[in-house]
Amino acid sequence: MMKAEDIMTTEVITIRGSATVAEAVDLMKYKGLRSLIVEPRTENDPYGMVSETDIVYKVAAYGKDSKQVRVYEIMTKPCIVVNPELGVEYVARLFANTGIRRAPVIKGKLLGIISITDILRKSDLFENPKRIFIEDEIEVAREEARTICATKGDSSRECAAAWDIMEELLAVASDQRLVKENVVK
Repeated sequence: MMKAEDIMTTEVITIRGSATVAEAVDLMKYKGLRSLIVEPRTENDPYGMVSETDIVYKVAAYGKDSKQVRVYEIMTKPCIVVNPELGVEYVARLFANTGIRRAPVIKGKLLGIISITDILRKSDLFENPKRIFIEDEIEVAREEARTICATKGDSSRECAAAWDIMEELLAVASDQRLVKENVVK
């Protein structure tokens, strides 16, 4: 399974929160970027992010002077971050569920940035789709259990083990439904 660290961009451009939005725009234009990671002020401070959307929606749309507005006034902080060991399909789901397009990859320190473009161009998700929904796993386990039982016999140890796997998956699915129902309530 490919991980975030396998497809992330390691050359990351950062900016200070105290920089002006004009400086951020100039840096983004010069580097051809759509966002910048905002450096933490202290060791315990989280990373932030400023995007072209932040600049257009919060500065340009209101006629504010980009030389007077500071990055910290319009950035997203703390921003959603990704662990480098997270599977790419889970990164894609995180992006889909939160509506973000990119996130810093952090494990103790800033390692890189991962974007939907990285997922599209560098991952193997489209050549080797991953089953990430429990219902898909249950269906596969059910078919495997039926095949094993037909081959080895209904009273074989292998048949019993195959149905045990099926029951474990059903228990996980049930637990996930309960958690989801409690979150919705």
